[in-house]
Amino acid sequence: MTPIRPLRRGSGLRRARPILAAALLAAVAAVPSAAAAEPGRAPARSGSPGPAYERVAHFYGAYVDMAGAPGSAKAAAALRTFYLTPDLRERLLDWERRHDADGVLRAQNAPTAWRVTAGDSGMGKTTSTVRLTWGTGQKHTYTYLTVQSDLATRRITDIRSAY
Repeated sequence: MTPIRPLRRGSGLRRARPILAAALLAAVAAVPSAAAAEPGRAPARSGSPGPAYERVAHFYGAYVDMAGAPGSAKAAAALRTFYLTPDLRERLLDWERRHDADGVLRAQNAPTAWRVTAGDSGMGKTTSTVRLTWGTGQKHTYTYLTVQSDLATRRITDIRSAY
């Protein structure tokens, strides 16, 4: 058996440092993925009050989740109060009376999926495109909405069908 000797200056430690550093980084990077892969443990999620289009995505994610749920009128009203400007809420109510449909989704039922894409910004406003997916499997269609947000408050100021 070879005895273990202490490292001396110039003994190759300088050459080994990059290899040791890479091995340490690889080990540290593997820890979170191993923890997430443990059976019975859900992966972690996080968030931040990021750009306005992310806020649009949060709104549509929550709104689509609850849109088809029975007895969700209070939840929908709470989401609208938090994410939409009072003026837009008023205009949506008018639109809904005229069209007998949900003004946020521009439909009478709930989509099966949604996607938000950031658009242009200027003069204190930004636009996002919301794609709503209807149907499942290979038989599905899309509708597109243009959503405008105020950059200062990040609240949604307008929702229109995109043609």
